[in-house]
Amino acid sequence: MTTIETVLERIADRRPRIIDLSLGRIERVLARLGDPHLSLPKTIHVAGTNGKGSTIAFLKTMLSAAGHSVHVYTSPHLVRFNERVLLAGEEVSDEQFIEILTRVDQAAGKDKLTHFETITAAAFAAFSETPADFLLLEVGLGGRLDATNVIANPAASIVTPVGLDHEAFLGDTIELVAAEKAGIFRDGAPAVIGRQSPAAHAVLRAIAEERGAAVFAHGSEWDVYEEHGRLVYQSEFGVSDLELPRMAGRHQLDNAGLAIAALQASKINISDMQISDGINSAHWPARMQRLGSGPLVDLANELQGGPTEIWLDGGHNPHAARAIATAIGELEARSPRPLIMVVGMQGNKDAAGYFAEFKGIVRETYCVAADTDSAMSRDDLTAIATAAGLRASSAPSIIEALKRAWGTKFEFSPRILICGSLYLAGEVLRDHK
Repeated sequence: MTTIETVLERIADRRPRIIDLSLGRIERVLARLGDPHLSLPKTIHVAGTNGKGSTIAFLKTMLSAAGHSVHVYTSPHLVRFNERVLLAGEEVSDEQFIEILTRVDQAAGKDKLTHFETITAAAFAAFSETPADFLLLEVGLGGRLDATNVIANPAASIVTPVGLDHEAFLGDTIELVAAEKAGIFRDGAPAVIGRQSPAAHAVLRAIAEERGAAVFAHGSEWDVYEEHGRLVYQSEFGVSDLELPRMAGRHQLDNAGLAIAALQASKINISDMQISDGINSAHWPARMQRLGSGPLVDLANELQGGPTEIWLDGGHNPHAARAIATAIGELEARSPRPLIMVVGMQGNKDAAGYFAEFKGIVRETYCVAADTDSAMSRDDLTAIATAAGLRASSAPSIIEALKRAWGTKFEFSPRILICGSLYLAGEVLRDHK
């Protein structure tokens, strides 16, 4: 069976599979395709280091609760490529996207589109050819020179929390990274800014104001917090008393608040009831996701003789690790259990910074390698974890790591956290039901 992945592999034989941030190539190819990026539904553009996917998930469910049809473009996928492109809420079919990819490949000609540029051009064509009310568009890398940044008039431009990641492409300081993310801001489109460090906030606000984008930022124009088991959102437009997110972690309050802020700044009329419905129904795989079934849960029940907690998170930088550790701390406060971490990371990630956030809260760490050429070896990862002060050892697989964890006698059934890589999370979710 021909799938999108197999077609992309064939195209990759003729096109570079590299990261080369530029807009010229994709603009030329889109022009040959009839400029589909200029015929999109009302678009909310989302950049940032962490929280992009969750913020988009909240936006999608809020808009859907209000009766709107919504396109979504995200990356990377976890199990199937089709997850990246939702047309009016449904995954794009292999047949439709393959036909569009063929058109894009022909239009590219001698222009050496990168892998991401190819799929982004195809996604724009799909979005322009399928009716919908909104498009939620996630930046692939950075913002200023990202292939998605060819759109002209977004309804709003969002920047979620900024941290250090992809330093080789975006810079090695928060200020440089923030400047790249701020490249999506446009004159006349509100710049909606999530919770930031003071350094990132200053850069984002300055660039937004310089470009003529009205600033709608956390901490000044809007705020969100939990009170009496409710999510409270307040801004110049008033105060809303809303449902708490089902997604675990205090950081999801910020993501939900950022979604609400984007809707308000865009003057999209949605009631508090519809916002609450959206918050309550939002889900984003591999972001503090508790596994309820599948072979790992079955194995746990067999070895433990009863239910155990297995959590999955694909966050892979120190900023994400901090959010995960905070969420684990909240779980620990409600139900104390020894924490076992099964971790795999890519070779270009700050593993030492990631592990530093878990010092003192993890009982045992098992290091594995995800099934990808770019994965860090489990022995190297173990050495970094040990140097960071964790009790760490190498394991040949997730299954073997869990067998060892459950073979250890603890005072309570352990809490398992599988983390560090979206590739590793994808491996788990392929078997998860």
